[in-house]
Amino acid sequence: MSQISYKDAGVDIDAGNSFVENIKPLVKATKIPGVIGGIGSFAGAFEIPKGFREPVMLAATDGVGTKLKLAIDSGIHNTVGIDLVAMCVNDLLCNFGTPSFFLDYYATGKLDVKAATNVLAGISEGCIQAECALIGGETAEMPGMYAHDDYDLAGFAVGIAEKREMDRVSMVRAGDKLIALPSSGLHSNGFSLARKVLFEKMGMKFEDEFNGKPLIETLLTPTRIYVKMFKELKEHIVALAHITGGGIVENLPRVLPENLMAEIQGDAIKVLPIFELMAQHVQREEMFRAFNMGVGMILVVREADVATVLAKTDGYLIGKIKEGKREAVII
Repeated sequence: MSQISYKDAGVDIDAGNSFVENIKPLVKATKIPGVIGGIGSFAGAFEIPKGFREPVMLAATDGVGTKLKLAIDSGIHNTVGIDLVAMCVNDLLCNFGTPSFFLDYYATGKLDVKAATNVLAGISEGCIQAECALIGGETAEMPGMYAHDDYDLAGFAVGIAEKREMDRVSMVRAGDKLIALPSSGLHSNGFSLARKVLFEKMGMKFEDEFNGKPLIETLLTPTRIYVKMFKELKEHIVALAHITGGGIVENLPRVLPENLMAEIQGDAIKVLPIFELMAQHVQREEMFRAFNMGVGMILVVREADVATVLAKTDGYLIGKIKEGKREAVII
């Protein structure tokens, strides 16, 4: 009677071991003070940073959404890892936390060592940009759960905040100004709508030229990471809103108290060309609910700090905080 191996069932242990060897230098490149040990143990270890009076651990998790479909179909895998890190660490900033370490989860039907290594190279690059360490992760080969070339990603970021600095909502006041920090593109939200508009409605192809380069390059431009900006300007920022799913209108109110509203000048927003293209087939209100429209992060800043923030970033004024019902209104 013939014997069946794990490989016959669709799981290649040798490929998994080869992948681990490939990523060791990528993980090592993210090492920062606080990391204890290396990969290969049952858990990653990180020492709690010193200098905090009341340190609070913050955690954020996210994925990349259907942007992964474009990476898989195009065979371009080295940028979605940056997206994965960005979507998690940018959220930590909004609670005034700085990221310390990151873990990833990579699941696939059949492990493609080259593709997986490229994904991890992106995760490593994202961690370097975010000045945090990649201290662990999980690779799951699950035949029957995913189509042959498909994979999925999840990320987990942990950071540290000073307890007394976390409640930003109570610090927001009428008269504060709103500064938009540009996004690098769609970031990692709204791709189900984008794919339907661009490829089904408009019949476009990956290789079609758009704004001087292939369309797929614009779509896979990785999410911008705002960690270094935050560290430099923390003392000049009242609050931050990461503009992800739901756009400006749903994310900005999350940093407002009940009695204040955000008034945004619609014509002040520097809408990126990719959004202008899709807006030909999508209503304006829907565009602002599905996409960031070119704004990746919004800072609430005291009027006295506006000049400093504008001088040290590529941000620009888009509105102000006023008395009123808690909402973000684009006029």
